[in-house]
Amino acid sequence: MLDHLLLRSFVAVADCGNFTRAAERLHLTQSTVSQQVRRLEDDLGCRLLDRSARRVLVTVEGERLLGYARRIMALHDEAEEVLRHAQSEGVLRLGVPEDFAAERLMPLLAQFAESHPKVRLEVSSGLSPELLRQYRDGEFDLLLSKQMKTGSDCLAAWPEPLCWVDSRQRPALARDPLPLVTFVPGGLYRQEMIQALEVNGRNWRISYSSASLASICAAVAAGLGISLLPRRVLQAGHRPLAADSGLPPIAGMHLVLYGRQGLGKAGQDLQAQLYRLCRDQASG
Repeated sequence: MLDHLLLRSFVAVADCGNFTRAAERLHLTQSTVSQQVRRLEDDLGCRLLDRSARRVLVTVEGERLLGYARRIMALHDEAEEVLRHAQSEGVLRLGVPEDFAAERLMPLLAQFAESHPKVRLEVSSGLSPELLRQYRDGEFDLLLSKQMKTGSDCLAAWPEPLCWVDSRQRPALARDPLPLVTFVPGGLYRQEMIQALEVNGRNWRISYSSASLASICAAVAAGLGISLLPRRVLQAGHRPLAADSGLPPIAGMHLVLYGRQGLGKAGQDLQAQLYRLCRDQASG
């Protein structure tokens, strides 16, 4: 059986061409590295290094071994890494909607990761309908989702008021057909916007679509079209449209929290923190 420590010394000498530099790389003494290489040669019954030249060279047998030695060391290091992760407290998977307040959520997640170093937190951001499907399929332990109607298995839900939004500098409301800035198909608010305008008899067209909230907000502010957005994300370049704008009212959205049963202590801690964050945001 090949000893990976002996192989590591052999590879270091082969790479450095010198026992002294190899010892420095391995943080060992030169005599220790020399002894380990000699032991490996004795175990294999052949010379691996030619020490007669000024620079230590690999023999033919050494060249044959070198590739195997590197692969053995890589597998050894990979196995150690896997076992170290196995000693952690597990993986905690969280899904969050793309348009949820990143400026408040990210510090919370960073603080959680710092206070639970043995938990591997994996966060996925995306469109709520797809995130909810993934949660139903068991891909998340915790989920924040945007929904018109709350699911019966949710832990809690908070109102998310919506409003029609236009550009403050380049209004688009008077154009015909009315240009819309929307999320991509399947995204939030898109179908609600289209259905409401159809019922209202208003001509419309999609002028810009994106999966990114930042892009949507920028497009509205630039005057590419109007959109339907949560009130909390409105920016200086936006003008919320009042009821007298002629646009149909839209029922409010909900921010919904889901969590699996049987969460460990860390999962319950993150769930409680998310609950407080959503509660404070709704009340603020």
